[in-house]
Amino acid sequence: MGLSKTIWAKPSEFLAKEQPENPVLFFSPAVLQATAHRFLAGFPGLVTYAVKSNPDEMVIANLDAAGIRGYDVASIHEIDLIRRVAPGASMHYNNPVRTRREITDAVEKGVRSFSVDSRSELAKLAGIVPPGAEISVRFKLPVQGAAYNFGAKFGATAELATELLAEADRLGYAPSLTFHPGTQCTDPLAWDAYIRTAAQITRDAGVRLQRLNVGGGFPSHRLNQIAPELESIFALIDRVTGEAFGADRPALVCEPGRGLVAESFTLATRVRAIRDDAHVFLNDGVYGGLAELPLIGIIDRTEVRDEDGARRAGAGRDRIVFGPTCDSVDRLPGELALPSDMEEGDFVLFHGLGAYSTATVTRFNGFGLLDIATVMSLTD
Repeated sequence: MGLSKTIWAKPSEFLAKEQPENPVLFFSPAVLQATAHRFLAGFPGLVTYAVKSNPDEMVIANLDAAGIRGYDVASIHEIDLIRRVAPGASMHYNNPVRTRREITDAVEKGVRSFSVDSRSELAKLAGIVPPGAEISVRFKLPVQGAAYNFGAKFGATAELATELLAEADRLGYAPSLTFHPGTQCTDPLAWDAYIRTAAQITRDAGVRLQRLNVGGGFPSHRLNQIAPELESIFALIDRVTGEAFGADRPALVCEPGRGLVAESFTLATRVRAIRDDAHVFLNDGVYGGLAELPLIGIIDRTEVRDEDGARRAGAGRDRIVFGPTCDSVDRLPGELALPSDMEEGDFVLFHGLGAYSTATVTRFNGFGLLDIATVMSLTD
């Protein structure tokens, strides 16, 4: 991936002048920092960033500049990244399965918060992590209102979480709980159920909970007709925590990834061919910047620009959209309404593509070379 050193006014300006043959991700630092300020102003606790969603150094640097002081890290590589780009920030090592060497390295690098969801991993932590550090027990409930189920891989049952929380407290750690309601969670009641269950786990364990991490899952704007209501989610989390815990209310933490970074990037692809006015072939697809679409559904916040950067305004027509590789699974889910007057060589822009795009791109079939350009604004 290459980063242009020029700062452009908007994507259409870049496209008309540069005529890129490779897909281009347009990054707006102003949008990223504005989103960070929205979380910092609205969430009733510590806002941390899930580094995995987009680990680019320019993203971390802009979040640090905006006031984000905590990061959810899942590997030693991510720990080193945060120490280098945002020194002094707190790091929560919330990948609940780690080797002993990784735990030792994390402790040496200053990490003092670890998640856990099993007896075996708690025993592993207990042999290495010094007392006083935070042990955050991750639990799960049936998925509700999310694009896919995070509990399929991680999370203890409420019964096991109760046992682990009590044991973490007995071992001298700061006892905490964490959960993840599922990616792209548009149902605020998912947080309601988790928070009330967390309060019950705490009572059953007989401990005073230090912190409750309400996870990520905060939705980004993917569909034109569904705009995320983040402030409503923040308000519900605040209210329900007070109701469920009362005077024993713990400090709150959240760890958005997609919700923080998605809106600050727009992906520009180019039309390689239109086959018999039915199938559109782009120069990027599910092995590149659009890798997540088969997992969580289409993004219909699109626009089409001609080679001069002008917006196509023809009536929308549902098209099947393929990526550039020779693999038949390289297809976007369902159909996408695209202007009837679009032509080969046009640019199709997908808004809200900052999460899990650069982080998951491949070079399958020799495609996937993704350029990055910085813009002042993502729209005209």
